[in-house]
Amino acid sequence: MLKGIIGKICFSRILEDEDLAEAIKKRVEESGIKAGVFILIGSLKNVVLGYYKEGEYKSIELEGTLEIASCMGNVAVDKKGKIVIHPHIVVSNEKGEAFGGHLMKGSHVGATAELVIIEGVGVNLQRTFDEKTKLNLWKLG
Repeated sequence: MLKGIIGKICFSRILEDEDLAEAIKKRVEESGIKAGVFILIGSLKNVVLGYYKEGEYKSIELEGTLEIASCMGNVAVDKKGKIVIHPHIVVSNEKGEAFGGHLMKGSHVGATAELVIIEGVGVNLQRTFDEKTKLNLWKLG
């Protein structure tokens, strides 16, 4: 377990047609935050969800206006010190049906998205490749 304290909190708006995953990463990089969490609400024109199965992500694509019911994730760095975001999202359609998974590139913002990034200070949160799961997992030691 790593322990730290809460540092700065950054608020950002993501604009229509931006790729949501890329925009989150860009805003995190601009914030200078290397470890933390983020939360987001808004709308999408489409979403690409990832579902992890047997060592890889399978894609699920949904088109049409979608409400972002919840989007959250964490911020870490890789071995080279580059920012890595790990976002999960739940979206709902006009019937209130919900769909969720890992947020993948190719998901485009609708009217807007509102992002809050919360910094974890005093922690070196790094992701490294895990051979068993084929995922980049937190290295906590």
